Amino acid sequence: MALESVTKEIQADADAKVRSIMDSTKAEIQKIEAEAEARISEMKTSEDKRLASEIERLDRQEISSAELESKNLVLAKKKEILARAFDEALAELESSSKADKLARYKALVKDAKKLIPAPIAVISDKDSFTAEELGVESVEKDGGISAGIILRSKDGSTEVDLQYRTLLSDIWDSNLKALSDILFG
Repeated sequence: MALESVTKEIQADADAKVRSIMDSTKAEIQKIEAEAEARISEMKTSEDKRLASEIERLDRQEISSAELESKNLVLAKKKEILARAFDEALAELESSSKADKLARYKALVKDAKKLIPAPIAVISDKDSFTAEELGVESVEKDGGISAGIILRSKDGSTEVDLQYRTLLSDIWDSNLKALSDILFG
């Protein structure tokens, strides 16, 4: 019986050690699983934040892109309107009556005589003004001029370009901000 009792005692001691090792292993496994779950949860939270941040950044980028495209479309339309206004103003000047053109040309010649005392006038071949009408030394015709006048000194050293397109462009460029404000508020 003593052997049986020693065997039972050894068996009980071995079972207790196995249970202890199994409990310890089970606790270690639970600890590792808990740490892994916590790490997975941290990674998921971090990834969710990164994803939300990226989605927000892409939304902002898309909105900015759409706003920029909208501004570009509006700007293009404004430029188109300004160009049309310029062309219409130039067309109106170019198609004015002979009397209106003569009055404007005379005023331009009068102002330019401060710089060129006895100018030669170069006018469009569509205009039929004489040197006497304009108050200049002589008149030359040039098919490249649509309307307006170019005044030149006899020796050719000085020239004043008073074509309507040139004058309107100068006025337009120097007053573009004011014109834009008037047209677009």
